[in-house]
Amino acid sequence: MRPGEIAIGVIIGRTSEFFDFFVYAIASVLVFPAVIFPYMQPIAATLWSFALFPLAFIARPIGTQIFMKLDRRYGRGTKLTIALFLLGTSTVLVAFLPGYATIGTSSAVLLALFRVGQGIALGGAWDGLPSLLALNAPEKKRGWWAMVPQLGAPLGLIVASALFAFFLSVLPAEDFISWGWRYPFFVAFALNVVALFARLRIVVTPEYAELFHSRELTPSRVTATVKAQWRNIIIGAFAPLASFALFHMVTVFPLSWVALYTREDISTFLMIEVLGGVVGLGAIVLSGLLADRIGRRSVLGYTAAGIAAFSGFAPTLLNGGRAGEILFMVMGFLLLGISFGQSSGAVTSNFPKRARYTGAALTSDLAWLFGAGFAPLAALALTQAFGLVAAGGYLLSGALGTLIALGLNVELARRLD
Repeated sequence: MRPGEIAIGVIIGRTSEFFDFFVYAIASVLVFPAVIFPYMQPIAATLWSFALFPLAFIARPIGTQIFMKLDRRYGRGTKLTIALFLLGTSTVLVAFLPGYATIGTSSAVLLALFRVGQGIALGGAWDGLPSLLALNAPEKKRGWWAMVPQLGAPLGLIVASALFAFFLSVLPAEDFISWGWRYPFFVAFALNVVALFARLRIVVTPEYAELFHSRELTPSRVTATVKAQWRNIIIGAFAPLASFALFHMVTVFPLSWVALYTREDISTFLMIEVLGGVVGLGAIVLSGLLADRIGRRSVLGYTAAGIAAFSGFAPTLLNGGRAGEILFMVMGFLLLGISFGQSSGAVTSNFPKRARYTGAALTSDLAWLFGAGFAPLAALALTQAFGLVAAGGYLLSGALGTLIALGLNVELARRLD
């Protein structure tokens, strides 16, 4: 089976998921503090908004366990249909969310429930296509094909940022906070429907079902997989930690910094993020070329060292006006693209066939939870308490986590190369 056929479904699916992800993330900065927590000071309101943010990452492993059971009993097509409709429903419900002025603190409770629904659905949205893509790629081109699923992240960011920038620029602030912010969530639901049909078109055909089965990409029991493969799961979750920590440090956190600590035009900064997304897109492609030349482990290691260095002067750049912000975003997305481009390639071959499908899903869940879930909250809290330079400490911890994981696990190093 040609990898290109699988890649189409992978890119469409991941772009849809990341668009949902970034629509919520941007709203966490620009909307929820004003709509859900208007009785607080802006910084406190944003911190509370960020406190709800990791609920999806906490719920995601639970969703994986629930939907793996559905996969074993009813098949991958049924699982994906339920998961993506749950994801779309949880997302579109946010668009109808009443604010604090209407229902008081119940609005925060509802938002938390919708966020948990998104996380459970994302756990079920794992379709095995990235693993199938990696396993069907030519041996000397695995780095190239490993980066394909990651293209969905910058594509989702570009569309989400541009959409919010558009509404911010054409609507008065009162109208944007009242109703304009809700439209991106409707778009997210529509994209989920498109992604569902694109992915079902691949995974439910007899040809692909046999391919999944022959590669032993079938769901194993979560508890048994954790018991037998816990070491691989932990190492696999920490190996890409640098890129996952950087992920929110160049997307959500700088947006909160600009919104809270500067008087700059938010729509303009969102377009800078679009520029960053374009740089990230090119850097992900570059990661595939580099990985096939020097090895995926080397790419992860070198970029982790680069991210560690970047953490030392990144806060200074972010606080350096428009030119500093652009340089921060370009450098950050360059490092992010190269490292994130190979983060999924660090997972698949580290598991035996019988545990590969479930093991890869759990590893991805935990990597997002440890590396990205709490990043906006931690970075903003550190900035509020100790100044902007302290936010680099969180980024440094992720880089060190990757370097330690790659250095200690000899088996992982051997398989990645």
